[in-house]
Amino acid sequence: MGLAETVPFLLESRLRELGAKFESAPNFQPKVVRDGRLVTGQNPASVPLVARELLSALEELRQR
Repeated sequence: MGLAETVPFLLESRLRELGAKFESAPNFQPKVVRDGRLVTGQNPASVPLVARELLSALEELRQR
């Protein structure tokens, strides 16, 4: 996106440096990853999917 010169670090690069497994979709496409209770979304287009995963995680906790 041409922001490497503008921001102090790119989140993806920093996460990889720290040993994270980073999964992505093409630019502007939704992408959601759930790892246990952690739910992450790639961008604003991912919000509906993040909400769905979050509700699913909460329902699983409620059923325990």
